[in-house]
Amino acid sequence: MKLKKAVTGVMFYYYFVCKRKLWCFANGIQLEDNSEDVLIGKLIDESSYSRESKHIMIDNTINIDFIRDWQVLHEVKKEKSIEEAAVWQLKYYIYFLRKRDINIEKGILDYPKIKKREEVFLSLEDEKEIERILSDIQEIIQQEKPPVLEKLKICKKCAYYEYCYI
Repeated sequence: MKLKKAVTGVMFYYYFVCKRKLWCFANGIQLEDNSEDVLIGKLIDESSYSRESKHIMIDNTINIDFIRDWQVLHEVKKEKSIEEAAVWQLKYYIYFLRKRDINIEKGILDYPKIKKREEVFLSLEDEKEIERILSDIQEIIQQEKPPVLEKLKICKKCAYYEYCYI
């Protein structure tokens, strides 16, 4: 078995979006810089919450959009279309920090474009699920080939569309 890679927040998010995208990203095939949707998301992130100290990188693994009083994490998202992935990414951030003795109370998903927010909490059951997911992610990213293509509703907007379909 190969050495375990640190699981980044993006990798955890991609686990819920598409296992093939996760594999590609973790194995150095990164196509997000050419995606218009990713660019729009970055612009929303940059123009929102400008008074906050943003993009806090921890252990070269997770990149938190911003933190209030080292108790509440905020993750800024463009839209709610892949909300389950965003919720679990935020739970992973809380888990990651709690494992380092930083007692995060909760997370908040911010959707500035639609002026909505959602509170996210981490339960003991969530922690067990995160540990299972982390193991699953390691298995996926260490495969020699990417997982088989699954046709999903989001594929046409994905930065990896041409990689998968052409």
